[in-house]
Amino acid sequence: MTTDANAPWLIAGLGNPGPEYAMNRHNVGFMVADLLAHRIGAKFKRAAKAQAQVVEGRIGAPGPASRRVILVKPMSYMNVSGGPVTALRDFYKVPTEHIVAVHDELDIDYGMLRLKLGGGDNGHNGLKSMTKAMGPDYHRVRFGIGRPPGRMQVADFVLKDFSSPERKELDYFVDRAADAVEALITEGLERAQSTYNS
Repeated sequence: MTTDANAPWLIAGLGNPGPEYAMNRHNVGFMVADLLAHRIGAKFKRAAKAQAQVVEGRIGAPGPASRRVILVKPMSYMNVSGGPVTALRDFYKVPTEHIVAVHDELDIDYGMLRLKLGGGDNGHNGLKSMTKAMGPDYHRVRFGIGRPPGRMQVADFVLKDFSSPERKELDYFVDRAADAVEALITEGLERAQSTYNS
């Protein structure tokens, strides 16, 4: 099945709602979504059709190269992200291969990026929920957070704020991840991978 090139894209930044989670490693998807919304010049609003906040706009140079996008921050907590994303996919008639999940990734060093289409969830509860709801054939922009130090549990690590040294570079890495999302949508996966995969 070929996808309509003019079909909208849905970019789901994964995270947990609420100020206590805002700077957690697990919320880097929200951070990237917020930056993309800022670039579009729009503010997130509560979606009527799902437990989520949404922004609609366009990414890319004006004209035929620009792409219609729906930015989504599920407000349902990470481990049930699939419900709101699927509801919005159906409402906006987005093909699954035009969905991008932006999420933290333990198996990649801090600040490094990997873009891919499909695959497993690698124990990530947000991806697990999305895959259960719609299958695995969506894009992922994986933002490396590295592994927990010593014997710290993974759950504790991802729900902690970025460290002071990490925060010094965080804005730069979030900016680069937002660039990668834009490249994926406007230039295609292979070109975006060759530029941003590390």
